[in-house]
Amino acid sequence: MTTGHSFQPRTTLRDVTLRDGLQLTGKQLPTERKAAVVRELLRLGVPSVEIGSLARPDLVPSMANTLEVVEELTADELARCWVWVATPRHVQRAAQAGAVNFQYCLSASDKHNQANLGRSTEDSLTAMPKAVEHARDAGGRIQLCVATAFTCPFDGYVPARRVLDIATDPRTAGAADIVVCDTLGQAVPAQVTDLISRIAQHSPPRRIVYHGHDTWGLGVANSLAAAAAGAGEVDGALGGLGGCPFAPGAGGNAATEDLLFALRPDWLTPAAFARLVELSGELLDELGEPNRSRAAQGARSSATAFPWALAPAQGTCR
Repeated sequence: MTTGHSFQPRTTLRDVTLRDGLQLTGKQLPTERKAAVVRELLRLGVPSVEIGSLARPDLVPSMANTLEVVEELTADELARCWVWVATPRHVQRAAQAGAVNFQYCLSASDKHNQANLGRSTEDSLTAMPKAVEHARDAGGRIQLCVATAFTCPFDGYVPARRVLDIATDPRTAGAADIVVCDTLGQAVPAQVTDLISRIAQHSPPRRIVYHGHDTWGLGVANSLAAAAAGAGEVDGALGGLGGCPFAPGAGGNAATEDLLFALRPDWLTPAAFARLVELSGELLDELGEPNRSRAAQGARSSATAFPWALAPAQGTCR
């Protein structure tokens, strides 16, 4: 019996459970537990993992041990891991701990940038060349991450022109990738297709990453639309965990399990998928969080003739 083929063979997945997934829960995981989750995801074949952020620990307590997680991982593991940063100093601190991949975040909406980072979008753009310089000094890569690329909790609709202006701003030219974020999960596939296509056509040649939330139930649909429009990577979190503590109304991320079940990368076997479902259930139980993944629910159904279904002995629905 065939298990199916990849529908978007050139689109990879980054798991963001340990950063965007954890930050809204307010709950902390020990350094050793975070490192174990990273290693299990990488072992199973997940191409890259976002492992934390340099956000202020008094505002985002679950990120307080990010640098300790970086120090716990090997150089080979860190080559596949990303750290969220918002200032040049963040890049320096993460690099000193051993990080080599940095996601430099700002918001298309100025009001969200103020709420999230305590400065204007213009100030974040002005600081970016120095952040790029620090990343290069560390022998690493930096991404431009544009939050609220579709809507803002304070200003509402964000014009595509605003995102394109940031993507083509000379101060962002040093970014290896651009991450386009539907922070509130309010976009629809046609919007995603339009914006990703315009970025691919008009901005400097670099990989486009799509970061979607499932607040309105379109996380997977929007991610697939982004992939079809040219995005080389999509973000997901185990069980659909997550959201932004500085964006009222932001729901969980698109679920890693759902995205992988839809994309079917070559490395994803039914056995690897089953272990991801189990890992997700274990982690969410630890955190006391619900599992929002529809694929995880499907895997635990009674349709066991389907090769992607878990055997009944492997658990019941969470």
